[in-house]
Amino acid sequence: MTSTASLQPILDKPFVLDLFAGPGGLDVAAHGFGIPSLGIEWDRSACLTRYAAGLDTLHADVSAVRRDAFESLPPEINVLAGGPPCQTYSVAGKGAGRKALDEVKGYIHRLMDGESDEAIDADLKTLTDPRTAMVLEPLRYAIQATRSPNRGMRPYDVIVLEQVPTVAALWTQYAEALEETGLPDGTKYKAVTDVLATETYGVPQTRSRAVLIARRVGLGDPALPESSHRPYEAKGWNGRPSSPAGDPHQPTLDEAPRTTVEADRGSGDEEKPLWRSMGDALGARVGTHPGRARPFLVRSNYGSSGIPGRRGVRSDRQPAATVTGRISRFVVFEHLNEEIVREGARFSMNEAGMLQSFPPDYPWSGTAQAQQVGNAVPPLFGKHLLSAALGLPAPDIRAAVRPWQPVAEERRAELRIRGCGESDGCTDKCPRPEEQTPPLSS
Repeated sequence: MTSTASLQPILDKPFVLDLFAGPGGLDVAAHGFGIPSLGIEWDRSACLTRYAAGLDTLHADVSAVRRDAFESLPPEINVLAGGPPCQTYSVAGKGAGRKALDEVKGYIHRLMDGESDEAIDADLKTLTDPRTAMVLEPLRYAIQATRSPNRGMRPYDVIVLEQVPTVAALWTQYAEALEETGLPDGTKYKAVTDVLATETYGVPQTRSRAVLIARRVGLGDPALPESSHRPYEAKGWNGRPSSPAGDPHQPTLDEAPRTTVEADRGSGDEEKPLWRSMGDALGARVGTHPGRARPFLVRSNYGSSGIPGRRGVRSDRQPAATVTGRISRFVVFEHLNEEIVREGARFSMNEAGMLQSFPPDYPWSGTAQAQQVGNAVPPLFGKHLLSAALGLPAPDIRAAVRPWQPVAEERRAELRIRGCGESDGCTDKCPRPEEQTPPLSS
């Protein structure tokens, strides 16, 4: 079931807590609605990006904040959001994903039954892969809210979770527990889950995400956001590059895909606009972005097994392939005329962010910037999720192309004092330096 996002908000003053917040995808989404947010992020460079963007941040481990500092969180927070690292829960391999799901399901039941944190933590330490414990954190935060004197034992009103498609079964387990069992204090939720394609929400890339939207019983039935664009269907074009000049890995214009109208014909959503292409997102000059007016091809780094000839190629008339931490390896080719193609400049981090629907001139900072971009929630997709979860108007896609204004150094220092303890550096309360490396994007 989908929703057009009612114009009647279900909360008077929403305030988002963003777990595993990364460089700020969901926070940028909240910002677009004028909703305050607080993100918890353990990677130092992602925090530097967040400080430069003016986003309220705690540089900390999500689990540590729940155990040791939950009472310091603003009590007015009423929306829990985020996407825990879920590399441990993968369908790849010989039954490893199924085993991980069974483990997580068992812990979900124990948490809902009100078993003590000490007993559960002791067993979690014995897991082969400790990351399995991280997928339980949103649920543990939801439970902790009902035990917090600072909050008056008040549960979160709304929960919004997002991750890679292989996590869909996990969100189903979450939804069943929230609806049927309820939290230990008796609070129950209505929940919906599904796997959604981000290009159908105006994001200029093909990226599938498993989502969960839950509302506390009494706040109305939740619904998934209604798509705003048609799905991408590259019918009959395999993108295998070739060249009459003899280079088997050089793309040519005659192997470019058909126009977006031809590629998308018959999708069943003719009343909706086409999906946004890379050319739509990057073509015009905006902010410091000079624009890519010349037609181009992009050869991705996916599915190649080390063989360049197997790498997928898309034109500027198509959405980008899924943006991950490998976006800096994408090769861009420019058309000089109808027959000549040459290798041009690779995507800048500003452009990579724009393909994720971040505003132009978003202040990417620190190291591993490509990984930050790839790990992030696409802000425009995040806006659609929040609009459906909170009953807000559907987002205006034009807002995504307005340049972001970084905050002044004084404000950045204030945010870092709150997030790290010092205006110009980390302190002992921050995660250890050897841990401050973002996980690979999926």
